[in-house]
Amino acid sequence: MLKQRVITASILAILVIWAVLKLPVTGFGVALLAVLLPGAWEWTRLIGLSKTGDRGLYVGGILALILAAWPLLDSAVFVNSLLVLSVLGWCGALFWLQRYAVRPEQQNHPLQMGIAGIVVLVAPWVAFMGLRNEFGPGYVLFLFLLVWAADVGAYFAGRRWGRRKLAPAISPGKTWEGVAGAGAATLILALLGAVLLDEGARWPAFVAVCLITAGFSIVGDLFESMIKRQCGVKDSGSLLPGHGGVLDRVDSLTAAAPVFLLGLYGISG
Repeated sequence: MLKQRVITASILAILVIWAVLKLPVTGFGVALLAVLLPGAWEWTRLIGLSKTGDRGLYVGGILALILAAWPLLDSAVFVNSLLVLSVLGWCGALFWLQRYAVRPEQQNHPLQMGIAGIVVLVAPWVAFMGLRNEFGPGYVLFLFLLVWAADVGAYFAGRRWGRRKLAPAISPGKTWEGVAGAGAATLILALLGAVLLDEGARWPAFVAVCLITAGFSIVGDLFESMIKRQCGVKDSGSLLPGHGGVLDRVDSLTAAAPVFLLGLYGISG
């Protein structure tokens, strides 16, 4: 299983780096769609849609929203408004997670889950496209590396020192020591990124944005874990050998991307 995970992760990393650095903006947007639409299909399963027609209708709705947003990417008002709403939504997810930890038997309303899917699936597409358009491929690649570093730091620190459970009712394997490991890995990469991306005098603010982004990436991971636990499944799907579904690989990024871009806008003035 570990060998399969490593092979799949290596292939995915190569594809991501190629897509970020080599594809034009339009091609990059299409590549994002190729990832998010299968994720939308998996989301329909997690929120309890069982009929193929209903699932296809929901995926079609997500596609329609993304296509409607595409011509509006040049509108600062639209992008900023969506980013703010998305970040507020992820802040609300913290209370959602807290409620589940106290009352895990309480079920979510289907409409509520359908709306949450817009935050999980549409807002990250806009955020990645905005990041690509405004700041360039280097920042997009850095965001991927940032989330991956946080994930790896959390994994190894949790394995080595993990004692205190972070959210046992949601994801028993996550620990506060793992969070500290994620923070340490993020800090190192953020300092390196501040130099490589030539952040100059605003480097402390940039590092702060990176740390906050890593924190929200954990929220995104926990949120999907909560939805899967409510659904009674281990993985969101089986598309990626050794890694489960698409959502299992991008759950952290769905929360991180809007936070990162909004943070960059904030420190850029």
